[in-house]
Amino acid sequence: MAAAAAAALAAGLTACSDDDAATTTETTAQHEGHGQDHEQQDAAAHNDADVTFAQGMLPHHRQAIEMSDIVLAKPDLDPRVRALAEQIRAAQAPEIEQLDAWLTEWGVAGGDEHGAHGGDQHGGHDMAGMLSDDDLRDLDAADGATASRLFLTQMIEHHEGAVEMAQTEIENGEHEGAVAMAREIVATQQQEIDEMRSLEGEL
Repeated sequence: MAAAAAAALAAGLTACSDDDAATTTETTAQHEGHGQDHEQQDAAAHNDADVTFAQGMLPHHRQAIEMSDIVLAKPDLDPRVRALAEQIRAAQAPEIEQLDAWLTEWGVAGGDEHGAHGGDQHGGHDMAGMLSDDDLRDLDAADGATASRLFLTQMIEHHEGAVEMAQTEIENGEHEGAVAMAREIVATQQQEIDEMRSLEGEL
């Protein structure tokens, strides 16, 4: 009798242990699943202000690169302006890739519908600091010395528009990455504005 009772007790303990292990495994899996869901939600968390920022900043950045490419093609450009144009192009190209990636992640239209140019064909007139097609033609037609000064004048206005857009995103955006980029744009481009204003007085 004692042996039978001991065997029954052992079997019961084993069954309880198995049940506890199964419950623990199930609970762990549930927590992991919830954690993944939260990570996906956090990664995609955004609002209309984020979308507006990304869709607007894409053509804005693309036009800045276009402006830089125009003056960098001129052999007699002031070397300080050349260095600045190269700096702007290097900074904004990777931001364009990131903005495009966010829009794809959010499932909204990217910047292809908002081209870099200023004319009606490409849109962009309603964004602060964007140049018109005539402005771009003037820059393209200018010789090195004139282009150096014109680039600074145009890019200061262009940067001021970008800073304005970025400040709106800082105030109203939800996506952490987009808000962080906006803060970087404000800091970097305001510094470049100050540099260009100083350079304007020397040319």
